[in-house]
Amino acid sequence: MKKLLSVFLVLVLMAAALVGCSKAPSQPAASGADAEEIKIGINYELSGGVAAYGQANLEGIELAVEQINAAGGVDGKMIKLVTYDNKSDHAEATTLANRMMTQDGVLAAIGPATSGAFKATIPVAEKNEVPVVSGSATADDVTVDDKGLKEYAFRICFNDSYQGTAMADFAMNTLGAKNAVIIMDSSSDYGKGLAKNFKEQFERNGGKVVAEESYVEKDTEFNAILTKIKGEDFDVIFIPGYYEEAGLIIKQARAQGIDTPILGADGFDSPDLLELAGADALNDVYFSNHYSSLDQDPVVLKFIEDFKAKYGKDPNAFHALGYDAMKFVADAVGRAANLDGPSVKDALASTENFVGVTGSFSIDENHNPVKSIVVIGLKDGVQDSITRSGE
Repeated sequence: MKKLLSVFLVLVLMAAALVGCSKAPSQPAASGADAEEIKIGINYELSGGVAAYGQANLEGIELAVEQINAAGGVDGKMIKLVTYDNKSDHAEATTLANRMMTQDGVLAAIGPATSGAFKATIPVAEKNEVPVVSGSATADDVTVDDKGLKEYAFRICFNDSYQGTAMADFAMNTLGAKNAVIIMDSSSDYGKGLAKNFKEQFERNGGKVVAEESYVEKDTEFNAILTKIKGEDFDVIFIPGYYEEAGLIIKQARAQGIDTPILGADGFDSPDLLELAGADALNDVYFSNHYSSLDQDPVVLKFIEDFKAKYGKDPNAFHALGYDAMKFVADAVGRAANLDGPSVKDALASTENFVGVTGSFSIDENHNPVKSIVVIGLKDGVQDSITRSGE
């Protein structure tokens, strides 16, 4: 009996061992890089109200990836984009950020384009220790706020304080303006931030803001506002907002006979501005930007040549920002100590003298680039002049 019991116990132990060996080994969480490729998440507004920005960024990103991979990738690894459309919706952008970081296992993510949507993804990035980069989120509190530095958030564009200040200086120093009107998009962080900084700098320079009016996203009728300001004495109008509404404001202002210079920021930079306002209305219109096709820098000229060869059209600033954002991330991945989120974050933060289409820059302690700004003047809706502001 004892011998039979011993044999039975041996068989039981052998069976248990065989069952244990038959189980598949546990799989580690995706790290964003395997033996062959590096996954980069793309979270952009490819449909919805500001789709022009997201689509342009994506085209620039795809050109950069094509060039990087053709040159051998990053340390021999090919870049693979994991692309999603957040539909110009903040909640969707957050959901997609969570998906790409927890399910797709991206090493870093680029986008969204707008400040509000980008900020909505940052808590997800911080939780999962995956860096996020925007080429065009310009709100002052994108990378740092009253709670401190957002460790995993970066951008390669200048912020609204810089744009608002630059356009106030341009209004007074270049155009000789003394009195200004502000017509602000009050539904966006972008519009409110620009308006605040323009007003503060313009008044600091000795100018006077004689009227402040506001509108919200999707408004199409601005004649009441324009009729109201016509009674004021002003030299310029500053419109801190996006092209959708700005194009209509400019068109309606010119139709009312308001022929004073109109100023804006990088939100003006879309082919749709010309379509909405019409060529005749887009004279004496100036906006701050990150890039201009009028720039004769060899780096810019090569980018324009390559972009036109791929897409058959001229690139705008959002194409250039997307291109630079992808090159910026790839450069950091190549310098990172390890292929993981914290290491890539550290490499992004230590970037110095990065040479981009939108200018050369280093990343400061607040994860912002130190770079120059350009003010573009339009003639019949076409870029006609550029004025540079220093580093």
